[in-house]
Amino acid sequence: MQVVYARCAGLDVHKKTVSACISVCAAEGGKQQQMRVFGTFTSDLLALADWLKEHGVTHVAMEATGVYWRPVWAVLEGQFEQMLVNPQHIKAVPGRKTDAKDCEWIADLLQHGLLKGSFVPPAPIQDLRDLTRYRAELRQSQNRVANRIQKFLEQANLKLSSVASNALGVSGRRMLEAIIAGQQDPEQLAKLARGRLKSKIPELEQALEGRVRDHHRFLLGEFLDEWEALGERIARLEAEIDRQIRPFEPAVTLWQTIPGVDRVTACNLVAEVGVDMNRFPTAQQLASWAALCPGNHESAGKRKSGRTRDGNKWLRRSLCQAAWAVTRKKNCYLSAQFKRLAARRGVKRAVMAVAHTMLIIGYHMLKNGRGYCELGGNYLELINKNHLQRYYVKRLQRLGLTVTIEPVPEAV
Repeated sequence: MQVVYARCAGLDVHKKTVSACISVCAAEGGKQQQMRVFGTFTSDLLALADWLKEHGVTHVAMEATGVYWRPVWAVLEGQFEQMLVNPQHIKAVPGRKTDAKDCEWIADLLQHGLLKGSFVPPAPIQDLRDLTRYRAELRQSQNRVANRIQKFLEQANLKLSSVASNALGVSGRRMLEAIIAGQQDPEQLAKLARGRLKSKIPELEQALEGRVRDHHRFLLGEFLDEWEALGERIARLEAEIDRQIRPFEPAVTLWQTIPGVDRVTACNLVAEVGVDMNRFPTAQQLASWAALCPGNHESAGKRKSGRTRDGNKWLRRSLCQAAWAVTRKKNCYLSAQFKRLAARRGVKRAVMAVAHTMLIIGYHMLKNGRGYCELGGNYLELINKNHLQRYYVKRLQRLGLTVTIEPVPEAV
């Protein structure tokens, strides 16, 4: 086979060791290979980099093994052309599974140009990605604690959530703190209401008449402290995200022009796909990487399954949340697309399709530097205007009606 890279190396990365194989093709057609095993301490990785440079290696490939590849990538970055490869794409021949054979196999595949690299964002985007993912995890933890508080209130027969839309709002927290402090009089608790909740004081008095024991007070205090502590951590994290997102503020602004995308979602999208769309040759390849398009499973001319792959769950979650939000918009192309597909294919497929469309739109916006252009809620109807007109005329004629069509005069 044709040799693409004359001097390259394959790395088999583990927690404690890195097996490396250097493959060098001579001008007369011979091949030389050398193998060594290095540790994963920083000094060992620096020795690995020196060894690769000593033999004139230009390209390095490694498997995406958990998080163990990241320190190796960081040490070698800027010194070699690196390629991170999906382990499923480089499975060796069965029966020859050793670390030495693995790194040799990776080097051979790389040398002949048979590897396809995964998307690895630059270090600032990786740092931002860590922060946004951690924020999502903290919000999930806070929601779990809020659900636990609600469940415990029901055990004490305190029906606060039946009256207040947010049991952990300002008024709700004041009431909970008073209950934890020992207050049992429903009238006194109801007087702690603020804002529009003051109009529901009679209902609050009934809802706050429960059977609260010291056991309930103790655990409610623990749950409320945990909920507030998580809120403080989220606030600190958001301040750090705002600081690190400043160099990418133009991209965040572009994402926010799409209906349904708020600042939190825009920051998540920047952290997941980056700002350089040249890493993806086409918008369709970006959608395939994100697993927001139908899968391909065809054999003997039969399409067996179109199920989507797992892909990037963080990116999919953000886009699907934005897609759900945009379904409530009026006179909006994306909302019209959702309603059109949901009637035929169901809401879940429709949401996935809208998320796919939003990702395609974002790709072109970041590539061209232009914001979202709204097409209008009737755009899809105007494409097939005559067909739609004939369809409704026939339906009315089937009802025994005579239909006369006159265009509406344009406003002067």
